[in-house]
Order: sequence, then structure tokens, then C-alpha cells
Amino acid sequence: MRGPAVLPRRPGTPETRTRRDRFDDLVLAVVTDIEERWQEHLGLVEYAVEDTPQVPDDWESATVPLASLVRGSGATPSRLVVFRRPIEHRCAGRSDLEAMVLTVVVEQVAELLGVAPEVVDPRVGEDD
Repeated sequence: MRGPAVLPRRPGTPETRTRRDRFDDLVLAVVTDIEERWQEHLGLVEYAVEDTPQVPDDWESATVPLASLVRGSGATPSRLVVFRRPIEHRCAGRSDLEAMVLTVVVEQVAELLGVAPEVVDPRVGEDD
């Protein structure tokens, strides 16, 4: 069988969302929730999603980073990048993915603020 399984309502636009689109929506929901509660403490922060991190050839760690945080200075905003593929590979299903994205983003924001992750979002400290 060739071609799309579902014909789009608008030509040129896929009818179903891609895995990348769903991941972006998930990160946006987590970031929006955190920004609403911590905006006055965070200042200017840029958020992004990339498929994979670019690690140097001499990378010695056995693990692949799940996110990257670069602190801003002066007029330069801080930048938090979440890496989609390494996170997806660690998750068995949608609920694991939601929990992992929440944990990764909250840990990075907590690092930026200099507080414990449980302070940024108490759901991170909850045991399943």
C-alpha cells in the first residue's frame, strides 16, 4: 500500500500529528505550566527541542544527555534544550514519556533557579 492511510482535509497538511509534533506539544505544556508559576524568578529563558545532542568525539560519559542548559548573561537569555530521541528511547509508553519530560524540564529549571526540583514542581518528588 502506498500513500497516506488517511487523506488530509487540507492538501499538503498531514491529517495525523507526527511523533515529533506530539513531543513538542508535550514539552510546550510542561514549559508553559512551569513558566506560569516561576516567570518572575526565571527571567528570560528560551526553550527548544532538538532530536539528538551533538556530543564531541572525545565524549567519555556512558550516557547521552537528555537536555542542555546554557545560562544567559546580560541581555542574552538562558537556553534550555530538550533532546527528543534519547528521552523517547528511555520510555515504554506515553505515561513514561510524560513523566520523563516533566522530570527533565523541572530538573533543568531547578538548576537554573538554584533550588531542589521538588520546589519547582512537587510531582517530581512523588513515588509511583
